[in-house]
Amino acid sequence: MISLLIALLLPAVQQAREGARRMQCRNNLVQITLALHNYHAAHLVLPPGCVNETGPVKAGTPGGNHFGWAVQILPQLDEVNRWNQFDFTKTSYQQASTILTAPSLFSCPSSPFGGQSYAGSHHDSPAPIDVDNNGVLFLNSGIRLREITDGKAYTLLVGEILPGVFSGSWFQGTEATLRHAGSFTTYGNLDGDAEQAYNEVISRQEDLDPNSPAAQIVAALPMTFGSWHTDGTHLACADGTVRFVSTHLDASILRRLGNRRDGEIVGEF
Repeated sequence: MISLLIALLLPAVQQAREGARRMQCRNNLVQITLALHNYHAAHLVLPPGCVNETGPVKAGTPGGNHFGWAVQILPQLDEVNRWNQFDFTKTSYQQASTILTAPSLFSCPSSPFGGQSYAGSHHDSPAPIDVDNNGVLFLNSGIRLREITDGKAYTLLVGEILPGVFSGSWFQGTEATLRHAGSFTTYGNLDGDAEQAYNEVISRQEDLDPNSPAAQIVAALPMTFGSWHTDGTHLACADGTVRFVSTHLDASILRRLGNRRDGEIVGEF
């Protein structure tokens, strides 16, 4: 009888815990979105997704400045002490090791590995991070909210991601913090080989050979939005709203959300 009760209660307890983690994840995105809006209020533009003299920016190709949007909103997140530890006379690859750990706000509590769990939208389809992207946070961007002509409620600002592999740190404007809206990739939707390879690479990310079979499998995964939650992904639009969107969302709607100026009507999502 006791074993039966445990078997019945355990899934309910796990579901309740995941519900709490999902709520905390949503709150993280709400605070990040508010910080982006406060940055806009102070500077009259959203922060650049990536600061770099030249482009395009590709994952796995360190060099240049590559400071990302996440580090630029630290003052708006009440992280002034962390902000002061950055030396902006040097590149993002020359910073002290003491700031390599991301603020807890940038990590989804459902992620077993921690690290950066949220990224800005740089484009509506697979493409390098460049100055001509259709999103709102991209290479040397400076988008004003009024320039989002498709409507702020219908334009993706930031969303959840699975952590990148060999893509950079949380304060860099690489695929570590910028993703395209071409499709969803969620942990629950990975096939067996990809899931095993993903776990291996993430758990040994620092010392794993990038040419190993596992790393090559994971490198082939699309650098899109997605989450550790099994049934959906949190997305924040430019108007400040945060929604939990089903991973079965029509791909064409997701792409339209990733484009600030295509003139297309976005349906319910």
